[in-house]
Amino acid sequence: MKASVTPETPETLDRREGPFGEVVLRRRGATYEIIANGCFLMDTSDGRSERLLVDAAYLALDPPPGAPAPSLLIGGLGVGFSLARAAARKDWGRIAVVEREPAIIEWHRTGPLGTVSAEALADPRTEVLHTDLVAYLTDSADRYDALCLDIDNGPDWTVDEDNRGLYSPAGLAACLDRLHPGGVLAVWSAQPSPAFEQALRDAGFASVRTQEVPVARGVPDVVHLARKPAGGGPAR
Repeated sequence: MKASVTPETPETLDRREGPFGEVVLRRRGATYEIIANGCFLMDTSDGRSERLLVDAAYLALDPPPGAPAPSLLIGGLGVGFSLARAAARKDWGRIAVVEREPAIIEWHRTGPLGTVSAEALADPRTEVLHTDLVAYLTDSADRYDALCLDIDNGPDWTVDEDNRGLYSPAGLAACLDRLHPGGVLAVWSAQPSPAFEQALRDAGFASVRTQEVPVARGVPDVVHLARKPAGGGPAR
């Protein structure tokens, strides 16, 4: 007999062994949770920080009136809040989402997370790229006006060792290469990281700052923001 589920007792809906370890979809009351390799990644309880990630990137771009709609790369599909927010804004152009876990893509396309993302996935501007983010940033020749990255709990707390390369000098150089001149990098984190701010400056980014996202309890989430110099080269 199936055990009864309360808001305090999570129910495992799916568990997969993927190419990068185990991913689990759980439901806790009306909230869905994604667990990666035993590490809580995100849930559908709020979403304000994921939405602010996208909004902050657009505001930092501040495109002039009449400019072409800026293109956006979202690193990590997650529970879908960032994608849904981007698609809800008609001022974005191309919206690409990189997700390496086939299970997460399936949970959105045919599973319960479609309640968050179905409309955004049907948007003709949206493209889901099933690949590893670090590999895509390194190997692709595509360029975007904004990169919004949310694949870890922050630069200092990664889901797995492979992701550490994203925040290394080589990984940040790849982010810089994927941006058009004047483009914006936005990175979500569960806590501020002065060391990461300095790493962004060392990588050649300009206008580096950290924006807090108030939460119900505890230390605020943050979004690290940085721009590629308009001239295309390193900041001076």
